[in-house]
Amino acid sequence: MTLIRMGSILSLIVLAACSAGGQAVPEGQVYAPSLDPRGEAVDGLVVGHRLMDAGEHELALEAYIRAAGAHGMNAEVLTALGSANLALGRLNQSEKLLRRAIEVEGDWPEAWNNLGVVLMERGKIAEAVEVFRRAYALDNGQNDSIRDNLRLALAKMDNSSYDESIEQEYKLVRRGSSVYQITLTNG
Repeated sequence: MTLIRMGSILSLIVLAACSAGGQAVPEGQVYAPSLDPRGEAVDGLVVGHRLMDAGEHELALEAYIRAAGAHGMNAEVLTALGSANLALGRLNQSEKLLRRAIEVEGDWPEAWNNLGVVLMERGKIAEAVEVFRRAYALDNGQNDSIRDNLRLALAKMDNSSYDESIEQEYKLVRRGSSVYQITLTNG
């Protein structure tokens, strides 16, 4: 009797393994697409920019690192890595990467602007003013965010006396795919 039960259980297991199984997917329900090994990969920079827009800075950093493997450490990749680190509050890494981006391609205003934002965050106001001036000149005054950052840095430098009662909080706001703007918070 035990052999018959064991045989039945074994045959059910074998038959279950032969079935297609799976779950029926209702029409119109969204699932992750299947993997197409012949498909083209999306550029890591594009993925990173989209993740930055979505506020997923850590994932964006990983996408930018993958982009570095495909593109090399060019100015665009270095600026993207620096911007992701800036968004994550990693100011030292961000500053190093943005300075390297400027060494590679010194006429890119977004890299200069983001370096200025990092310097402002680190309290290096005088250097930030000079960096924002360079970004503004390279951009020919076309970018409002760069102009506003320069204005804020100049105002902060002119008002160098420190008074705890008038301490203000600043917040970084992302404008576009790789430009940051410094804004005052209310309260």
